[in-house]
Amino acid sequence: MTSKMTIYILAIKKTSRVPGATVTQFMEIVPLGKSTPDFSRKPMPMKVQEGKNSGGAYVVMVLGNPSPAVVWTRLKCPVLDPEVYKTRYDPRGKEHILEMLKVQVDQADTYKCIVTNDYGEAVVTVTLNVVAAAGAPLDFRKIKKQLPPQKEGEIDPKLLELLLSAPKKDYERICFEFGVTDFRWLLKRLNQLKKEREDEQAKVPEIDFLPIEVKPNGRAEFELDMKLSDPNSKIELFKDGELVPYGMDETSKPRLEVTGTKYLFSINDPQQDDAGFYQVDVGEANMLSTDFKGNRSRLPDVDFNSKLQNTKATENQDAVFQCVLTAPMNYITWSTQDASLRHGDKYDVTVSEDKLTHTLRVKGCAVADAGVYFAIAGIMRSSASLTVEGTTAAAVGQSGPDPGVRFVSGLSDTAANVGERAELSCKLSSDTAKGCWYKNGKLVSRGSGVFSTRVQPGPALPHTSHLPTIQARTGYGVGWSSYVFFHVTDPPRIDLDALGRFSKPVIVRAGETAEWKLPFSGGDPLTVQWFKEDEELLPGLTVRMETSSTGSQLRLTKCQRKDGGEVKIKIKNAFGTIEAVSKLIVLDKPTPPQGPVDVLECSPGSVAFKWKPPKDDGGCPVTGYILERQQVGRNKWTGLGEVPGGTPSYRDSDVDPGRRYCYRIRAKNSEGVSEFLETEDISAGVLRESACYPGSPSAPKVVSAFKECINLTWFPPCDTGGSDIVGYNLEKRKTGSNHWSLVNPGGPIKVKDVFEGAAYQFRVTAINLSGAGEPSLPCEPVYARDPMKPPGKVIELKLTSSNYTTFSLAWTKPKEVEGVAGEAHGYYVEIRPIEELEWSRCNNNPVSLTSFTVLGLKAMAAYWVRVIATNYGGDGEPQGFDNYIIAMPPPVRPRFKDKNMKSFLVVKLGNTVRVNINFEACPLPEVIWLKDGVPVSKHVTITNSDSGSQLLIPMSERSDTGVYTILLKNMVGQETFNVEIRVTDDPKAPGPVELEQNVPGTLTLCWMPSPDEKRDDRLSYVVAMKDSHKQTWRTVTENLFNHRCTVTVLPGREYYFRVFAKNDMGLSSPVDTFPLPNSAPFKLDPPEFKSRDLQASPSFTVPLKQRTAPRGYECHMSCAVSGDPRPHVTWYRNNVSLNTNTNYHVTCVRGVCTLLILKVGPKDSGEYKVVVDNPLGTAECSMMLNVRGKAKNFKYQH
Repeated sequence: MTSKMTIYILAIKKTSRVPGATVTQFMEIVPLGKSTPDFSRKPMPMKVQEGKNSGGAYVVMVLGNPSPAVVWTRLKCPVLDPEVYKTRYDPRGKEHILEMLKVQVDQADTYKCIVTNDYGEAVVTVTLNVVAAAGAPLDFRKIKKQLPPQKEGEIDPKLLELLLSAPKKDYERICFEFGVTDFRWLLKRLNQLKKEREDEQAKVPEIDFLPIEVKPNGRAEFELDMKLSDPNSKIELFKDGELVPYGMDETSKPRLEVTGTKYLFSINDPQQDDAGFYQVDVGEANMLSTDFKGNRSRLPDVDFNSKLQNTKATENQDAVFQCVLTAPMNYITWSTQDASLRHGDKYDVTVSEDKLTHTLRVKGCAVADAGVYFAIAGIMRSSASLTVEGTTAAAVGQSGPDPGVRFVSGLSDTAANVGERAELSCKLSSDTAKGCWYKNGKLVSRGSGVFSTRVQPGPALPHTSHLPTIQARTGYGVGWSSYVFFHVTDPPRIDLDALGRFSKPVIVRAGETAEWKLPFSGGDPLTVQWFKEDEELLPGLTVRMETSSTGSQLRLTKCQRKDGGEVKIKIKNAFGTIEAVSKLIVLDKPTPPQGPVDVLECSPGSVAFKWKPPKDDGGCPVTGYILERQQVGRNKWTGLGEVPGGTPSYRDSDVDPGRRYCYRIRAKNSEGVSEFLETEDISAGVLRESACYPGSPSAPKVVSAFKECINLTWFPPCDTGGSDIVGYNLEKRKTGSNHWSLVNPGGPIKVKDVFEGAAYQFRVTAINLSGAGEPSLPCEPVYARDPMKPPGKVIELKLTSSNYTTFSLAWTKPKEVEGVAGEAHGYYVEIRPIEELEWSRCNNNPVSLTSFTVLGLKAMAAYWVRVIATNYGGDGEPQGFDNYIIAMPPPVRPRFKDKNMKSFLVVKLGNTVRVNINFEACPLPEVIWLKDGVPVSKHVTITNSDSGSQLLIPMSERSDTGVYTILLKNMVGQETFNVEIRVTDDPKAPGPVELEQNVPGTLTLCWMPSPDEKRDDRLSYVVAMKDSHKQTWRTVTENLFNHRCTVTVLPGREYYFRVFAKNDMGLSSPVDTFPLPNSAPFKLDPPEFKSRDLQASPSFTVPLKQRTAPRGYECHMSCAVSGDPRPHVTWYRNNVSLNTNTNYHVTCVRGVCTLLILKVGPKDSGEYKVVVDNPLGTAECSMMLNVRGKAKNFKYQH
């Protein structure tokens, strides 16, 4: 059983930045910071003469993140020949270029540029028209391969094309290859075609042009080299598609100068508005399309910060011109008076990384290079002269262009919606040529909504087909063709009548069901979404949706007032989106009227009050209010009737004086009656009830104060007590006293009964028909004295201390200047963070001291600080610091607090490594841990605090061995500390021990090295021995770094030996001299004594070996010597004797000479030499000792 899997690729069409390009997005949501590819500049259609040396080039500029890949293809041949087409990227202009060095007729085609990255694809097409040169030879073999299959009885038109371009001697051979044996009848037709071809080519001008650029004379120019067959041909200039008038005189802008076949268009004094896309048409044929400043809508706003300087150079030397711009530019124009300069063998043009500094290097200067050089940036220019000593000559040659052209303008890609009219058109240089239209390779005929019309001098094809893709081809004369892709889109559509019905509001009562239906059409797949108040609706208990390919229905059940609002449907597919909006109105009874109820009148004969309308009228107008009344103390409610809905107020005239009443108010509309609003108790009449007295006015405010009077003002009470306010009582008291005295009954606002210098407080009481109400709050104390001038600035403001949350200030009281600055009575301190604009006061009430501590600051935040002196005359001018203050303690350079920190740690493999480092610094430093100079790996955990840092390795490995460095760095400085961590394990035992040499009095043992020796450079060996008499083990030697040991023995005894491996963790298991327990030991048998002469000169049986010792460790050097008589041994370091130096321990036991250095240091490095001598001779042996690393403090950690 097999299964099939279908893969769907998401493709979302997007709008390109440039017209004519298509952008496809591969995923629905593009990650933040990424983008689909697009074009910022698209290639221009080209018309090139066959065989032109200048060839042609298409240039594009692309956008996208990540940077997209650019691929060029053509319609006839998807894969471009690298020998014919060259692609390159110009990093200075950020341009992708496709070059054709020498264009041939068969290269005329539609070219496509495809730009892709991970998130999408952008495609743009462009046409290349190649004008065949008159008399140019054709490769008929190559052309014949491209011919379509010939129908029976039909003469291939390519045969005539080949005969027109071939010499007469090849006619017979060409006809034979096409299967034509009798070609005489072709001569008449051939001569007729030659005459038509000459007439057709005579109408096409031969052109060659230079792109538009700003010249040293300050004019923007572009030049055409055209040979017009008709001198009266009309030449038109277009800018951005609009006809631009030009003149021939010096003052015209733009201006045309004609010299022979050269046509020069120039723009005097170009400005920003002159940037655009320029075209030159001769008759109805487009001869040139170019743009001023590429695809930019404006010229760059740039000037020169540093202009060019005059330069002198001798012949064959380089000359350098350099300028600096005010704004970055990818490149500028370099030129002389005669021509522009390009980067190449002669000129080296470079741009700095910031795009501001531009440099021109003239290589190998010749005398002909002398002159004025120009740098042109936008519409600005700078010039300087070059002086060259010497003579040289140069010659310049130029060849004219070849004539010939076919298409004046080719087809362009077109897109149209279903049912719309679309038109495809192209222009030809001949009005006698005939054309045929093809769709998907098949000839197009009238019918099926497709027809063709002819508008001189080129045909047009209106198209109304509903097919999704169309490829049209027009064939003219000898088979020239142009290709186009026609896309038919089918976006969502809604019938206008259905849309009108849908847009009408849907009105339902509360609890009922609301329903919407909308038919639509469009290309599949369609996505339909419903929204209410811009929130998407999803199927649920009260939401029902039914959607098909032709329509959608929405039902909302049990609607409530809160469900009302805008209802929207959104329909979208790959070709577009459409929306329709309706409205839901749910009718219900209104909500209760809004309070509070304001009492308008409370007299003995009537009570009047008002309220606010309901917050929600239920979807229809409030028609009235229903009122009920209850006398306080009774349970019965009495109906008072109904008042109109437009007047939310009521006057009750049927009241008894002194009684209290309560009212209920209900709102009414067409859907029902609301819940009630109940008022507070309202008293009627003038009984001595608190509700009849007015409320308290606002606290009095001092308008002005003098030594003889004080002027006051206040606001009336909000509660008038049900009657009008008839007056006020104003009272005063001295500050500190509890006795209030009435001031001028009747409520004056000017108090004259004051004493100079005394402080007073005032309060006011409102009076209505019922009497006086409650007094207001007293005002702030005010002094009876004449106004005072505000104080001046404080003096000597300084910062006394600071930390991360506070800083303290101190200052000197400002001086008092009569008539200018008064005495300071207090001070305000204000701060402002540097990122804010408003000042905030740290103290609400002024402080009398000349010092203050600001609290609640943000650590390491920067603040502006100022102090303002104040008195009762007002605030003085602020005094601040010149620089902002940072909330931090005084700066401290990082330093380590623990003087006994361990610089060397030994850790057993698999155990945890923990290194704690304590430090102090201000501001808090940046902590960086390194291992052997690089950042530590991810499995190492770093924990930092304000006073220390911890390095933690949960489970150590041998690869964790190394030198760890902690770096502390802040704004004051930096400090480092190194810790060497060695991760090792219990050593493994060495290999088997063997007897290497057995001579009288000595034994030499050797063994295989321990497996750990290669990965532990501190591994050494210990040799122990016991004999058959003592039966106790004793250490013969230790700290041995080689694999051989010579010991002294007594003849006739049996000896046992053990060898241990030793490292920082301890000793390994021993290796005995016998392979199995209780095996025979080494036994020394004395040889048979023979009388002979044993005297011999000194010699080394075991020489010294090169050593590299770690600093701070013990170092052993040993060798074995022989000789008779017994030689004298002397140790030397750098030729200085060590036998009497107490820093070295020298021994010589039975021919084994040993030198021990207890603690190796850098001074111990050098050459060590042993000299042995006796009466028969002298021998010596030397070695080099190297000391590596720093002194170690050992710490063993499990």
